[in-house]
Amino acid sequence: MTRPKLRASLILAIGFLAAGLLLASTPAYAVTYDLTSDHCTGGCGTAPFGAVTLTQSGTTVNVTVDLATGYSFAKTGAADDQAFKFNATGVVLGDITVDAHVPGLIADTGAFNGDGTGNFSFGIACPSCGGGSSAFTTDIVFHVLNATIADLTVPNNLGNIFVADVLASNGNTGPVDVSGPPVTAAEPGTLLLLGSALVGIGAWSRCRMTWRV
Repeated sequence: MTRPKLRASLILAIGFLAAGLLLASTPAYAVTYDLTSDHCTGGCGTAPFGAVTLTQSGTTVNVTVDLATGYSFAKTGAADDQAFKFNATGVVLGDITVDAHVPGLIADTGAFNGDGTGNFSFGIACPSCGGGSSAFTTDIVFHVLNATIADLTVPNNLGNIFVADVLASNGNTGPVDVSGPPVTAAEPGTLLLLGSALVGIGAWSRCRMTWRV
């Protein structure tokens, strides 16, 4: 086999390998929601107040709650003393793990329905925090086993999906929530493999035309 033909065969093999991985892979699907609804006493300023990103990784959903600059996670009775509240279908408390954090955070469950944001069954709480004096800005990151993004994004009885308890830069505190559709959605793993497959097969076609001439 001549060198051009060998090179073309290798490119084709790489392209089909990427295509095979595409068919066999589980896409890493991610969605992001903005926290926009303001339930703060006196108002918390201009939305969005932060974002909630959920990424499907196999049978686990990874969740990151990132507040906008100038906002902190608070602990007030308006949000049932939870920094973050959510619902999850078919999930128990033991399915939820929280990344190491300062101050320490825990997964919590209960009947959380404070301040008119509707009913929630799960939360992420800071046991050592107390009001706005110990508010924190570091992202909340946790993982829900044996779940899908759809399990965590069903609107509650008032149409809200997530709630965060915040301290705003203007000094006001209270819940802000997600009540709208996601602002972004992507499948990075699948798109990367698809691109690799198409590039490889395209390069093989160009090489084939070259050595045919």
